[in-house]
Amino acid sequence: MQLPDNLITLENVSIRYKLLKAMNGSKFYEPLSDISFEIRKGETLGVIGRNGAGKSTLLRILAGVYAPDKGEIKRAANLKVSLLSLHAGFDQKLTGYDNIIFSCLLLGFSRKECLDKIDEIISMSELEGFIHQPIKTYSSGMKSKLGFSIAFQMSPDILLIDEALSVGDAKFKKKAEKLMIEKIKGGQTAVFVSHSSSQIKRICTRVIWIEDGMVKKTGDAESIIKEYDNE
Repeated sequence: MQLPDNLITLENVSIRYKLLKAMNGSKFYEPLSDISFEIRKGETLGVIGRNGAGKSTLLRILAGVYAPDKGEIKRAANLKVSLLSLHAGFDQKLTGYDNIIFSCLLLGFSRKECLDKIDEIISMSELEGFIHQPIKTYSSGMKSKLGFSIAFQMSPDILLIDEALSVGDAKFKKKAEKLMIEKIKGGQTAVFVSHSSSQIKRICTRVIWIEDGMVKKTGDAESIIKEYDNE
């Protein structure tokens, strides 16, 4: 099925949490407020902002992990979206191999599609010696390598990346960024959150600047990053 030009559109989206204890006179915390933008097919959209600005919450809304309390999200039919995060969860009792299959099924791929790619996933992750060990024995870096490799090889319609090009050792970080740039040049649609302005500028075509849960500015990567770095 041919995907439309706008894969996801957010219209005045807000999300809030009820606090256990009132803060600044309010019983609620709103990490995102009145957010509106679209994700266009084939673009690499960067998301920047200070700690606590709402960037990771935004990715979880795009992934469908969180539902908005207000506003509307329009998605293309049968859209496959993968959230690649340093903190992405695996089933701790399952092996790395079984988690690959489990993750692929959650992304909407068939078991056959997963098995067709599983050798490439394992090779990319550099975890051949550990792949049949339980995930609970993995370091955070090993989990991140595996999560990156699954999302990269399975090629969802939209790849949501939350700081995940910081995975593993220096050699793997360089490899991950090189592979991601190649994939983006091949037409992969991606939304990329990073604290590295230089990395955002290298990878992204358009940038959204989130401040205090709201969109402060949107524009081309170079001009937005320049203003953000100078603030």
